[in-house]
Amino acid sequence: MAARLIVERVVDPGGHPIATTVSPVRLRRSVDRILSTNVLCAMATVRGAQAHINTAYFCYSADLELFFLSDPRSTHARNVGANPTMAMAVFSSAQVWGEPDAGLQFFGRCAEARGRFAPLAQRLYAKRFRDYDASALDEYRFYGFVARRVKVFDERALGGGVFVLARIAPRRRSRA
Repeated sequence: MAARLIVERVVDPGGHPIATTVSPVRLRRSVDRILSTNVLCAMATVRGAQAHINTAYFCYSADLELFFLSDPRSTHARNVGANPTMAMAVFSSAQVWGEPDAGLQFFGRCAEARGRFAPLAQRLYAKRFRDYDASALDEYRFYGFVARRVKVFDERALGGGVFVLARIAPRRRSRA
């Protein structure tokens, strides 16, 4: 059992509703494919009036909890400590202009992974990145991003210029 996606709106690039339906199953397949074929994300954090963006390698759970490894002294980690609101984008930078594109934008909250989420993050990360060596990164910590909403753009699967906004309903409540 995995997190469910509840479609809220299907819109064009200008945010205007499109008269089409996208099933939650079809949407989840698209999200899973984009996550599994990309290993880097861009994450945006905010502290006060100052925005910050960073890239990181990530892994994810069936509940669409995304985990990344970072130094707690980094700007984005300090920002998350002060304000857990975060956005994350997942996409391939190898996409070619004019070809079908795909990407995800997640919106939610982030915190250092603690309790049962720290070993989950480590297990998922080690599974995804075979060369991961925890002993070489002992000052780093795992951070868990719990998205509540996702914006999906997948021209091959959903059509050109179609954006699907969905709420993420996890099978269990996370505490990353």
